[in-house]
Amino acid sequence: MPRIVTGSGRVTVLPLLHTWPDRYGVLTYTTSGAFGDTAIVAYVPIPDIPDMPLMDIAARHQPTRLYGSAGGAGFAEACWLMCVGWSGRLIRKPGAVELADAAWSLEADAHIQLFKTMYGHDQLHIGRITLTNPELMAQARAVLPVPARSLV
Repeated sequence: MPRIVTGSGRVTVLPLLHTWPDRYGVLTYTTSGAFGDTAIVAYVPIPDIPDMPLMDIAARHQPTRLYGSAGGAGFAEACWLMCVGWSGRLIRKPGAVELADAAWSLEADAHIQLFKTMYGHDQLHIGRITLTNPELMAQARAVLPVPARSLV
């Protein structure tokens, strides 16, 4: 049974090309906990679009080449995912949406406790996110690029 994590606050929503050349999904980045010490990186479920296996996507990008392997299982992949979310917030890409205050619920697939602070975070939750407000959820789903919609 998946663990449910809830929260509210600033949520960055961005399109993610995760399998070349044409497989897109919608990724979100937010934080929770004291001073945002927990990163939340999740995908937005979209009807007829397969779920995004976030740790597998991260692993395909060979994150140990950048972050090393000393951090234990999942550390480099967690860092890569946090980097994608964090940098997506700092440098807005076309189509990205910034939600100033959104309530959310996460079906957590994994929780990674980091051995050192990375991107201001000590831990990461990944999984499937639902925005409580249906209008914001529709806005998040609309971030999916048009080419991806035509593949369905």
